[in-house]
Amino acid sequence: MPSAGLAPRRIAQLSALLAMFALFTAQIVSALLPNVPVFVAASAAGIALDTYLQYRDPGLLAPLGKVRFEVLVRQLLRDMLILVGLLRIEGIDPLREQAPLLVGLCVFYAVHFTCQAVSVLVRRTRTLPIVTRNIDASALRLTAAPPRLLARRQAHRLLTFSLPITAGLLLTAITKDVIWGLLGLGTGLVLLAGGTAYLATWLLPKKRAKSEQQVMDWLDKWLARYQPTVAMYFSGGTTSAYQANMWLSTLSQLEKPLIVLRERFMVQKIDATDVPVICFPKVSTMFSLENSTLKMMLHPANAAKTSQVLRIPTIKHAFINHGESDKLSSCNPYAKAYDEVWVAGPAARERYALAEVGVEDKDIVEVGRPQLAPIRPYAGPPTGTFTTVLYAPTWEGWDGNPGNTSVVLAGENIVRALLADDKVRLLYKPHPMTGSVDPRAGAANERIKAMIREANTKRSGARPGPETAAELARRTAALDELTSTSFRVSADEMERMLLQGTPSGDREAAIAEATLAWEKAYWASFPEWEHLIVTEARPAIFACFNTSDLLISDVSSVVSDWLSSEKPYAVGNTSGLSEEAFRAAFPTVSAGVVIAPNAAEVPALLDSVRNPEKDRFTKARADLKEHLLGPSDPPSLVRFDSAVKALCTKADERRVRMESRLADEVPSPREVGDDSGAEGETSDSEDAVNA
Repeated sequence: MPSAGLAPRRIAQLSALLAMFALFTAQIVSALLPNVPVFVAASAAGIALDTYLQYRDPGLLAPLGKVRFEVLVRQLLRDMLILVGLLRIEGIDPLREQAPLLVGLCVFYAVHFTCQAVSVLVRRTRTLPIVTRNIDASALRLTAAPPRLLARRQAHRLLTFSLPITAGLLLTAITKDVIWGLLGLGTGLVLLAGGTAYLATWLLPKKRAKSEQQVMDWLDKWLARYQPTVAMYFSGGTTSAYQANMWLSTLSQLEKPLIVLRERFMVQKIDATDVPVICFPKVSTMFSLENSTLKMMLHPANAAKTSQVLRIPTIKHAFINHGESDKLSSCNPYAKAYDEVWVAGPAARERYALAEVGVEDKDIVEVGRPQLAPIRPYAGPPTGTFTTVLYAPTWEGWDGNPGNTSVVLAGENIVRALLADDKVRLLYKPHPMTGSVDPRAGAANERIKAMIREANTKRSGARPGPETAAELARRTAALDELTSTSFRVSADEMERMLLQGTPSGDREAAIAEATLAWEKAYWASFPEWEHLIVTEARPAIFACFNTSDLLISDVSSVVSDWLSSEKPYAVGNTSGLSEEAFRAAFPTVSAGVVIAPNAAEVPALLDSVRNPEKDRFTKARADLKEHLLGPSDPPSLVRFDSAVKALCTKADERRVRMESRLADEVPSPREVGDDSGAEGETSDSEDAVNA
């Protein structure tokens, strides 16, 4: 069953398509009759509807493009039908008066195709072989982008410049005076020709960027000046950027860090950071890193393009993952492709040994989880009126295992049991990919949200005053100003590179401070009794941790991260395994309550949170925390930094060995001369080859 949220969208799409076909039908029939009022109304409404939808919601007309009835075909059909209508209207000489209109339309479309060709050339000249952020690239002669209407919006451009033409032709149909059609055509032609000429100025030398070779030469010089030692490599889809973003704060603490991306769109998906970012869309350009000072790369995720960078022999590679859990994805066989696999604690080392996926124990390094530092430790049972419970289930995954997420089989029962307790305040934070594979998960997610909204209507009490909303708005604006860069609507990749040059000041420290202030204002803006559905990027999961007394989740990295606080937690068991088998299969569950699909354990769980003497897992959580995340001393960031230095040292040692080996293999000029016997000295060209 499709998600309930799709129904209104499909209704709107069907309505738009039916309206479009109805207007075309009316235009055809009225042109043939002819019926001037209906003809004019249908023609005007058709182009108006098409233009409106192109600007407001072009996705509603996407099915027409799939059957090759795209905007160009639609507008051509409209114009041809208008000419047919004019032929059928008495009082308009088809030969003397309509011929100029037909010629004018042909010229208009010729200019349109010329403009389209120019736009393609402009876009190509403005597509650089690399994309950068936090790097001063002004030496590349970067310029502002041309208007989007001219350069990138073919459908918008055609419809916009067709408006005066259609208006003029329809006035001719009404008045039977061809001058209106000629005026409309002249206006549209002048505007489009002028726009094309203006767009063509971006092909002039002063607005063109440097060539690919010049750009790569510039990058080599920048790498030589910056001298990076450690890079984080990331490749992924539009929803996977969080996997890299969680490591930004850790990466920024290292010496001479760098972020290496592979997809152009990902450059803007990376959160605000001062770390230089370079995107290499092509493998050939990425290999410029081989001759840089880069010693090692950190990999927070496995991706198809990861194998490409592993070919660079001068760089060592460490897999750091984007979270650890007992799932099979946390011990992927692909991990053996890296030089080292960095894990949080002994549990992950044991997981790889049991999985037997080819990762040797000597290549596993325990570094903890340095990004968990913001999570506050357990400070005792709830002291206020309400017990705050965070229900943060994971998504359904790719393998169809019913135990991946509790949302489908247990989610509604868990939420129902929590809402039945008058002293519970629920925070519901589903995984952003919930429902992306299994529609049942998406439908259950929507039902859970509806349950929470309904529960809120049954609660009442004092609400924060308007000053809290004003404070939140102020903090939001301040944080947005720090974390986002304002771009013009027409800004393209090159213009964003120009604007996102070298950052000024310690932006990351300012962002951290502003984030804490925003979180304080956010929680203060809601009454303590109100249940919340958290689906936006803010507040982040760690902020939800810090305000919650209890976590209910699934087998996922959320549980491992939560354990750093040593607060009580529970895990939903929808795998079909018995509780004993479930605990044996997933060690992260060993220090928490296991919740069956009927959620019968929830009342007793809440009682143990409020009365710690009834909590039988207190010591187990402390032990499991160290087993999963490693010791607290030395701090994780110190261990992480030590691992970086150690792997960099290995890279240096390899380079020394390779240079020594090459030196031994290449004969000296004297040896070459001795081998030549009586022939004497080698020629200049031979010396050059030997060198």
